[in-house]
Amino acid sequence: MYARSIRRPFYSFEASHETFDGLCLIFCTFFIAMVIIIGAILIVACVLSGFAMVGGKISSLIHLNEFLVIGGAAIGSMIIMAPFSVLKDLLKNLMATLKGIPYSQKSYEDLFQALYELFMIGRKNGMIALEDHVNEPASSSIFSKYPSLAADKEAMTFICEALRPIIDGRIKAEELKPLLDIQLHKMDEEGHEPIGVLTKVGDALPGFGIVAAVLGIVVTMGAIAGPVETIGYKVGSALVGTFLGIFLAYGFVNPLATNMTFVHESRVAFLKCVSAGVVSFCTGAAPAMAIEISRRGVGSNFRPDADELEQTLKSIKVT
Repeated sequence: MYARSIRRPFYSFEASHETFDGLCLIFCTFFIAMVIIIGAILIVACVLSGFAMVGGKISSLIHLNEFLVIGGAAIGSMIIMAPFSVLKDLLKNLMATLKGIPYSQKSYEDLFQALYELFMIGRKNGMIALEDHVNEPASSSIFSKYPSLAADKEAMTFICEALRPIIDGRIKAEELKPLLDIQLHKMDEEGHEPIGVLTKVGDALPGFGIVAAVLGIVVTMGAIAGPVETIGYKVGSALVGTFLGIFLAYGFVNPLATNMTFVHESRVAFLKCVSAGVVSFCTGAAPAMAIEISRRGVGSNFRPDADELEQTLKSIKVT
């Protein structure tokens, strides 16, 4: 029911295709990273510009002691609340936000084509014919055709682990769905752990700002008999602590946590498509129908067109 449309090369040689795709990937990654950086610059520029327009001196907002109190308390709270493995995942996920959502319509097209080839071979030659592809995916003649999928270690591991127990005969086809559902549920839970930590830190930052402000007021009270200028400087320094806590929480930390959520959910959605396709095929659906069931679960932004995918899959030669 589906097929692979004949692609007319943009360049004359296959190497040119690979070079062009690589350059596109680099450009997209750079563009997405720039979008986040531009957003951060816009936040800082608008806030500071508004402050300066009413006569405020930007230098009066720079108090290293306030940064130390708020930043140190935030980092310390993360260390207390989360195990080291979650903190490592947090740092990795923060870097991933600069790359944006790791999947595109092309990623799903490659996934469906690879699954379709696997399903056709399994249907034609039996599931045992997939053993080499599943046990040695790095040398698989199928996965090697789709480098974007082959480079996704998480997706490759999930595909192989989904098919392996069926190939080995360790479980029945109807037992596969609950097995994959449990695995996806656990992956979803683990993925939300670093997001939860960052969200809690963002929620705590205004409180740490108040702590810094209270400490500043304590210092001010100790100099209450001093010159008015000195008292005013110390009060201003204390208020900067409140400002920084709120500013960092709602301007940076919580938005980053939301961005991390979108990236994580895109990963889970990709694996759910894998699960839907594999379960459908293993429980008796034809390869084309299994792919269609999987395609229906893709978000509208990335869902391949049904007719185009049909033409793409029909041209795949399975031996």
